[in-house]
Amino acid sequence: MSIKPFDRDALRDRVRNATPFPSLCIDGFLEEDFANRVLAAFPTFEQAASMGREFAALNERGKVQLTDSSKFPEPIAELNRLLASPEFRDDLSYIFEIPDLLDDPKLIGGGMHQTGPQGHLDVHVDFNYIPDRKLHRRLNILVYFNKDWKPEWGGNVELWDKRVKVCHHSFSPIFNRCVIFATSPISYHGVTAVKCPPGNTRKSFAGYYYTEQAPEGWDGTIHSTIFKARPNEVLKGKVLMPAEKMSRWVRRTLHDAKKLIKSK
Repeated sequence: MSIKPFDRDALRDRVRNATPFPSLCIDGFLEEDFANRVLAAFPTFEQAASMGREFAALNERGKVQLTDSSKFPEPIAELNRLLASPEFRDDLSYIFEIPDLLDDPKLIGGGMHQTGPQGHLDVHVDFNYIPDRKLHRRLNILVYFNKDWKPEWGGNVELWDKRVKVCHHSFSPIFNRCVIFATSPISYHGVTAVKCPPGNTRKSFAGYYYTEQAPEGWDGTIHSTIFKARPNEVLKGKVLMPAEKMSRWVRRTLHDAKKLIKSK
């Protein structure tokens, strides 16, 4: 096993007392040798971009995401298998008190992530449901692979309150750190601007867990990713984000109209 042993009961107590929503930060998550092999297997930013998807939108920029597990180098494929294993899912179910957690073989939104200089991810809550498989999203897991990462390079993952007024935690993406948190209507989180020097990237692996059973209190609302501006991002919140939302609506409407015309 390449995940270091941990005390399930101690972690469960930490989750129960976490604010602003159930979460954990675990340093030294993987066995050191295995973590080093995973880091060594990461492709360059350019290689990853040629295999995956690059983001250049207002709310998510300068990031490459590779979700196709068939393209993972073997140490990274092994990490994916470990995080998806029944044993680890059982541990997470116990720690977060969410029965019958399932992994996502398609890794929608997950997999290998790299963010280059000036990249960022605004505060948001994630999509909550996969309609075609009838799965409810319940947990996010993020494992970081950035050696000698300096505080001034940013890239911290932040956990915010439900009104996005107070940031409760800001975790630097240091090597072999793991952050796990519940996915819910109030689990607002984001990544601060990455300011590493050229030639460096912020590297991580992300996985998400689901249940077939709806979360307690779910009102039936299905939503995609919802972004919100931080308190100091007044222009973005009042002007840029509404303009981006309108632009996406126009593009979708035109796309749907073209499809309708072609079908006639």
